[in-house]
Amino acid sequence: MSKPHRQEQESAKREISEVAPNVLRMQLPIRMPGLGHVNMYALIDERGAAVVDPGLPGPDTWFAIKDRLKQAGLAPKHVHTVIVTHSHPDHFGGATRFAREANAEIVAHRSFRFGVLESDDAEETDVSVEDLAASGEDDDAHRQVVQSWRRESTPWGGRRPGPPFLTRLKWRVFHALGHSFVPQISKPVKAGDVLRLAKREWFVTHTPGHTEDHICLHDPAEGVFLSGDHVLPSITPHISGLTLNKDPLDAFFDSLNRVAALENVKLALPAHGHPFDDLAGRCEAIKQHHYDRLDTVKRIGRELGPSNVRAYMQRLFKERSWGEMAESETYAHLEHLLHRGEAARRRDAAGFLIYETS
Repeated sequence: MSKPHRQEQESAKREISEVAPNVLRMQLPIRMPGLGHVNMYALIDERGAAVVDPGLPGPDTWFAIKDRLKQAGLAPKHVHTVIVTHSHPDHFGGATRFAREANAEIVAHRSFRFGVLESDDAEETDVSVEDLAASGEDDDAHRQVVQSWRRESTPWGGRRPGPPFLTRLKWRVFHALGHSFVPQISKPVKAGDVLRLAKREWFVTHTPGHTEDHICLHDPAEGVFLSGDHVLPSITPHISGLTLNKDPLDAFFDSLNRVAALENVKLALPAHGHPFDDLAGRCEAIKQHHYDRLDTVKRIGRELGPSNVRAYMQRLFKERSWGEMAESETYAHLEHLLHRGEAARRRDAAGFLIYETS
């Protein structure tokens, strides 16, 4: 039986297209599980262009970026602004080079954080206990989540999601040599901020869930919504369990509800896959997917009895998807059930979390 077609898996096409007034879609190649391209959008104005999500770091992506820009009569030097929707490398890889070669301003949410993949300096990359207290999210298990950001482990006993060891080692070497690809954010933004792009105003919407620092941009004048990875057309984005939110899945539901309620959205422009029109309908479909998953997690709990996150994960996901990201998302679902009063948790002798949903 063949797997269903997923737009997000399609290979990048070289051709560019105008998907909205002064907005060009440029597909950049990536090789990541379940993904074949990332959409870099160029927003054209009298100063040149702003680009959204300039792909992975590396020469192959940079070659593709220059090729796509050239088709639009542009060059990297014409890019005055880079908007990064969230802190995953396939969305900010080219940002540092644009800053270096064009003195481009780099825009991202004020909580932008790439984690500890390049640096072991916790003060430089991690959320502090003071941040946790200020957020109001302060219980023992959640405190361990935040503290786990300083090491490779997680509260549930697995490894933190991240690239393979050799990739992380290469990034650390580049960082030590002063060639970090993680951008310095020159214009941090928050929900409600207004950006002048493509000759009109775009409103920042903070949409935690896929990552804590995810933002989308809404252009009510033309009815356009840049959705990043928050809302994708044919797959559901990964939900991270390692955030400052006690209930990461609830934060994602809240983000989806706010996006679905936006007025005058005619076209959604995702970071992967094709533009689509029914944003509110797609938000509802993604929520329903997670409601179904919550029911499945409860059933798994009844069958397994008290179990750790890995045991739940191995029943919730197909074997080809087993790993750190699947564990993180499983943890997010278990924590949601916990905060709804539909699960209990404790620690085993090793200090890791055990959940019971029966």
